Amino acid sequence: MTAPWALLAELTHACPLHCGYCSNPLELTRRSRELDTAAWQSVLRQAAALGVVQTHLSGGEPLLRRDLEQIVATAEHEGIYTQLVTSGTGLTEPRLAALADAGLRSVQLSVQHAAPQASDRIAGRRGSFAEKTRAARLVRAAGLPLGVNVVLHRGNLDAVGDLVRLAVDWGADRIELANAQYYGWALHNRRALLPTRAQLERARAEVAALRTELAGRTDLIWVLPDYFTGEAKPCMGGWGAVSLTVTPDGTALPCPAAATLPGLTPPNVRDHDLNWIWQHSPAFTRYRGTAWMPDPCRSCDLREQDFGGCRCQAYALTGDASRTDPACHRSPDHHLVAEAATAPPAPSPPPDPRGHAAPAAPRRPPGPPPRRDGCR
Repeated sequence: MTAPWALLAELTHACPLHCGYCSNPLELTRRSRELDTAAWQSVLRQAAALGVVQTHLSGGEPLLRRDLEQIVATAEHEGIYTQLVTSGTGLTEPRLAALADAGLRSVQLSVQHAAPQASDRIAGRRGSFAEKTRAARLVRAAGLPLGVNVVLHRGNLDAVGDLVRLAVDWGADRIELANAQYYGWALHNRRALLPTRAQLERARAEVAALRTELAGRTDLIWVLPDYFTGEAKPCMGGWGAVSLTVTPDGTALPCPAAATLPGLTPPNVRDHDLNWIWQHSPAFTRYRGTAWMPDPCRSCDLREQDFGGCRCQAYALTGDASRTDPACHRSPDHHLVAEAATAPPAPSPPPDPRGHAAPAAPRRPPGPPPRRDGCR
C-alpha cells in the first residue's frame, strides 16, 4: 500500500456563493461543529508524517476562517505545499500578504462565466465577478502562481473560449476546465446542468485550438465528461490510493463525496489518528484495489486503470456503491447515464424579479453554503 501524497482540507462549508452545481452534501456542517485551529494543526502534522506533501485548503470559502494564516503556517512548517482554493470573495491585499508571509504557495481561483452578469447570476452573488477580477490581480501582484478553475455545465459551456481567454488575461499559469460532477446539489439540479452533445463537440474543437495557441505558455486541462464518453474515470486515482479528504467536522474520507455512501461509517480525526485511518479503517480499505469488484469490472482489462469508476456515482445512480460505474459503457446500468445525457433539458427558469435573468439551475437555499475542491 502506498502513502497518500495529497490532502483536501475542507476547512468550512460556509460560502458567500450559492452555485447550483455545488457537489458538497445537501446537509452541511455548521460552523459550531468545525474543527478548531489546534485540531487542524494536528491533522496537518499527522498528514506530513504519513507522507502528504500537498494540501488544497478548500471549503466552502476558506477565507472565512480567521485562523487560515495559522493553518497555512503549520503546513509550511511541516513541509506541505499549500494551495488556497477560493472564490476570491473577501480576498484583500493585507490578507493575501499575511497568507503569503505564513507560507502560502499558490492560489486557485474559480470563475463561473466570462461575462460579468452571467458569472454573478450563476454564483448567486452580485458583484462576485468584480471581486474575482480583483483577487486575480492581487495574486499576480503578490508573485504567487495562479490557477483558474471553471466548472463547466450547460449554462457556460458555450463560453468556454471566452473563459479561457479571460483566465489568460488574468495571468493564469494553469486553467482547469472541470466538468460538473453530479453529487450533492449538482445531482439535484442535473437536468438543468447537463450540456448537450452539440455543445460538447463545439467546446472540444475550441479547446483543441486554444491548446495549440497556448502551448508552452499556459497549462489548459480539460477532458470530456464521463456521461458522454462511455468510459469511467478512476476515483481520485483509486479509492484510498493517493489522497484523502478531511471535512469541516473532522470526518476523514477517501474522496470528497464518500460521506453519502450508506454503511461506510467514515472515521473522524477527533477519534483516530490519520495513520490508522489510512492504513486500517474499513472506510478506506473497503474499495481499495480490485478484490472487491464484481463483474464486469473483475474480468475487465481496465480494472487497474479505472478501478471500476466512481463509487459515489455508482451509488447515486444505482443505490449500490459496489456496482460498476454507470458511466462505463460496459456497465449493465449504463442506460441510466445514457438516458440522462439525452433527456430534454429542464425548462428555462422564469425571470428573476430583481431585474436580471434567473439562475441556470435552482440555487442552493440560504444557510451555511458550501463547495468542493475548486468548484465555486
